[in-house]
Amino acid sequence: MSPYDAVCRVLDAYFDALYYCDTDKLTQVFHPRAIYATADEQPLLYRTMEEYVPVVAARTSPASRGEARIDAVESIEFAGENTAFARARCAIGDRQFTDFLTLIRSAGEWRIIAKVFQIEVRTS
Repeated sequence: MSPYDAVCRVLDAYFDALYYCDTDKLTQVFHPRAIYATADEQPLLYRTMEEYVPVVAARTSPASRGEARIDAVESIEFAGENTAFARARCAIGDRQFTDFLTLIRSAGEWRIIAKVFQIEVRTS
């Protein structure tokens, strides 16, 4: 599988994890030492995976609410054999997220090491 296809597979699983609130899948796509951050929350919202996974577990999934699935990868860039950056969008409820996802390949496996995101309220 090409590096591009491998990263796309991780991103597909990432979107699945968010849509279904699947914490098993979430822990597969994120590196255990990954960070989660946004400056849209005050004070700055910064979480480790140990803090983030329980938040997702406590959510009612968009799938169970019958929400239309809205997610897309806008771009993927590679900085070498082991580092990639993806810009993605997804929606949950009335919020639209622009995610900047940094991925690393470690032990032959691509995983998200950082998620930094912007939140916008959807009007329709």
